[in-house]
Amino acid sequence: MKTLPRLSAAEAARLIPSGAVMMVGGFGMTGTPVHLLHALAKTEARDLTYIANNIGEPGLGGGRLLRNGQIRKTIGSYFTSNPEVVAAAQRGDIDFELLPQGSMAEAIRAGGAGIGGFYTPTAAGTALAEGAETRLISGRRHVFVPGLRADVALIRAWRADTAGNLAYRRTEQNFNRAMATAADLVIAEAEKIVPVGDIDPDHIHTPGNYVDYLVEAATTLADLGTSADIGTLGRDPGELRMRIARRALAELKTGDIVNLGIGIPTLVANLITPEHGIVMHTENGMLGVGPAPKSGGALDYPVNAGKAPVTALPGSSYFDSADSFAMIRGGHVDVAIMGGLQVDQSGDLANWAIPGKPLLGVGGAMDLASGARRLIITMTHNGRDGSPKIVPKCSLPLTAVGAIDLLITELAVFAFGAGEMRLVELMPEATLDEVKAKTAAAFRV
Repeated sequence: MKTLPRLSAAEAARLIPSGAVMMVGGFGMTGTPVHLLHALAKTEARDLTYIANNIGEPGLGGGRLLRNGQIRKTIGSYFTSNPEVVAAAQRGDIDFELLPQGSMAEAIRAGGAGIGGFYTPTAAGTALAEGAETRLISGRRHVFVPGLRADVALIRAWRADTAGNLAYRRTEQNFNRAMATAADLVIAEAEKIVPVGDIDPDHIHTPGNYVDYLVEAATTLADLGTSADIGTLGRDPGELRMRIARRALAELKTGDIVNLGIGIPTLVANLITPEHGIVMHTENGMLGVGPAPKSGGALDYPVNAGKAPVTALPGSSYFDSADSFAMIRGGHVDVAIMGGLQVDQSGDLANWAIPGKPLLGVGGAMDLASGARRLIITMTHNGRDGSPKIVPKCSLPLTAVGAIDLLITELAVFAFGAGEMRLVELMPEATLDEVKAKTAAAFRV
């Protein structure tokens, strides 16, 4: 069996020329080839196209390339977690193309498999579908997404053998597995490189024929940014938000497979006990998510879609982002609970873009809104300025059209169906007159 060249991070970085289209694995900073990126930041490479879920954190990973002015364009799913990316986009220093997270994962998988593209219901009727080819399939509008390929892929593995076979750890598969198949030159950074035969063939996620070069580099807490320890992410959620979370939990039943968005939905996870019999799914590649640990970080635990360390319950499983979104689009997730910025009386949802800011952070919301069997929205009834968030027609960019099944606020619970919104429950201490006064949309009691 062949032995792959083994390079230092600096030697590998010098293989990447200016103008390269580059895929970079990782979710947040978990499973990110941070040593390769930092070595690349010391080179003269410029005008890079950076394809990734996100561009690291300020000054960390791809964030260091951004600070150096080495990135010309970025293609990805969620960039708002790095304020320096938002600022660069506002200044016009970088071009950007936003893709729903599941569409991006599948586009990379298609590119790696030699498939020109695919149709998906994700993003149909939203701003991200403008200018795209659409087609009606089985009575549902679908959007065409071209496959993605790159000149170079920088990926991160837990273990590699000298032939390039790779094994990933926990939720570190994310985009790495698909990206390894979709580039002309693949450089794998691994925690440990071992002799051929040391990795059981049953445990190999990426076969060595996809990989060209190996770099050995150990992860430190500094490489993980905000995921290094759960203590950096904690805050008191407040009773109002917890009230909404508890009401959302009451909608779940034993055996449900449930995906929780960031914000209020995340609070539901800490209310779930083993007795509930609910299986939590996170779109970055895990089924069987447990509560947050008391301490520790991504070196000790998997992470969820909010990049926070979580525990793994007995029977948990890990997979990559492409498989995770195949579960979602294929109807294998029973319930998605996510936050909202606006909801209208037709059941349309807007939850990813705020006026005056670049449209840089859709994540997996569009995939979940269109793919989960049931969609529950949890949000405060009104904005901080008192403005209504439940409106006749959404004015913010849409996440999904007519997808909402249930809306839970601190004042009321609304159900949607047959083109109308119905008030089905008042929350404790709320009155019908108060709900009417604070709701701009028409609803039936």
